[in-house]
Amino acid sequence: MSQINVAFGVPMLVTRMENCEPLNKRLRDRFVELEGKGTEYANSERLVRRNAELFESKFTLFDWPFPEVGELRDWCFGQLYALIRELNGYTTDELRRLHISCESWFHLTRKGGFFGVHNHPLHSWSGVYCVRHDGDDPESDSGRLVFPNPNLAASQYVDMATLKMKAPFALGTQSLRLEAGQLVLFPSWLLHEVLPYTGETERITVAFNAKFRMEGVQNTHKVG
Repeated sequence: MSQINVAFGVPMLVTRMENCEPLNKRLRDRFVELEGKGTEYANSERLVRRNAELFESKFTLFDWPFPEVGELRDWCFGQLYALIRELNGYTTDELRRLHISCESWFHLTRKGGFFGVHNHPLHSWSGVYCVRHDGDDPESDSGRLVFPNPNLAASQYVDMATLKMKAPFALGTQSLRLEAGQLVLFPSWLLHEVLPYTGETERITVAFNAKFRMEGVQNTHKVG
């Protein structure tokens, strides 16, 4: 008996916080306030292509002493640890010994804002939480989070035998329009970009990159 196997896969989790509206309102108000303080909270390094319509904060967001930020951080970390447990088969004791280190920031994007293709070196997992995305056509490409297919060799030749393959074997990009309260978690090596936001209000997201060490274990394991 034959079966189709997935030889190489990229894990990606999309989940949503329940009753997120009150927290998102507090986050939105806080981020608008911080944006107004200018360079005090802004990231001045432009390592990824972006324009003036996108405000990027410094990469220490989860360390800031704002209750709403701490609430979001704890929820995001809970989702990430649950995913790691599922994918690695860790016990509760092993999870307790898995210590996280991260960088985190927010984007406040107004009409025309975008963020170029990039990934996040020196981290294992990345996440994007949507605080707000409205004021535009939900059927358009406005503000979409796009992941190019990492299998660059897959499209070296395409004919009708491969053009219409279904997920997870499809050759095209993964494109997500995040809704308020949604969190997407993905491996940090995966390239991604944010397409221009064409709305009349705001697109606001919180992002983070995480790396881990397990107490009592040297992180020198080989793959293969």
